[in-house]
Amino acid sequence: MNPTEPRIGLIVMAYGTPRSPAEIEPYYVHIRRGRPPTPEQLADLISRYDAIGGISPLAQRTEAQRAALETGLEAAMPGQWRVVLGQKHAAPFIEDAVAELAAEGITEAVGLVLAPHFSGFSVGEYQRRATEAGAEVGLTVHGITNWHLEPAYLDFLTDAVAAARVGQPERHKVLFTAHSLPERVLVDDPYPDELGASAANVAERLGLPDWGLAWQSAGRTPEPWRGPDILDVMRELVDTNATDGVVVCAQGFTADHLEVLYDLDIEAAHLASELGLVFSRTRSLNDEQTVMAALARQVIAAAGLGE
Repeated sequence: MNPTEPRIGLIVMAYGTPRSPAEIEPYYVHIRRGRPPTPEQLADLISRYDAIGGISPLAQRTEAQRAALETGLEAAMPGQWRVVLGQKHAAPFIEDAVAELAAEGITEAVGLVLAPHFSGFSVGEYQRRATEAGAEVGLTVHGITNWHLEPAYLDFLTDAVAAARVGQPERHKVLFTAHSLPERVLVDDPYPDELGASAANVAERLGLPDWGLAWQSAGRTPEPWRGPDILDVMRELVDTNATDGVVVCAQGFTADHLEVLYDLDIEAAHLASELGLVFSRTRSLNDEQTVMAALARQVIAAAGLGE
């Protein structure tokens, strides 16, 4: 192979999102594993997208992250990487990304999920799909399991929390949130511990006097999901007169999207106003260059090319 041609693939994996209002219903069917939503469920989801402008910016944010990783790899190893996007619930799917690399004759790739904390239910499923699809076409995928203790990521969270605390009353609590998962999948799963580890690291760096973990965006299914939910935590804080303000650090999410822009900026912020709490949220990671460059270095190391 010509050394100037790409010889290693990077599959940047993300959840996926509808790119237009017309895609909301098929997207909803997909995340429900082929089961159509009721008219009421669909109307509720559409109303949430309407509340944040009609559609989520996640597709653009994810592409910016992919491009930033490509830039970092190109700077370190010019002409050696082919960086493609593979998603769980929207095209291009993970299997599409694998097929694209294989069609170009690439036989080695790294799989990176745009989620810092590992769960077998989330990151593990992405990596499994990439590995299995790769095995069918002769592409070996080296998966990065987690990056919740990546120093650049922790630096970002620390700076973001510090900025969001400005203007808060003296008595305020920092709540680190992440997407809830069903209790059945969290048995012997490292996800809660990894969330606790990254939050504790940031809290120690800042010397936070009052902080905790909370969960958000639980699925609307009959089975129990991990809690406590952030809205319930906020109500309890007021009921016990424990704080005058809340800072939310959505550490489990890496981009602006529905679970941040609606669940936090609208729903949680509205509840805070009703409860008389001062509310602020940390900025989202998106394509922050320092973190993307650090992840590019992790990708190189995962491919066995680090120093």
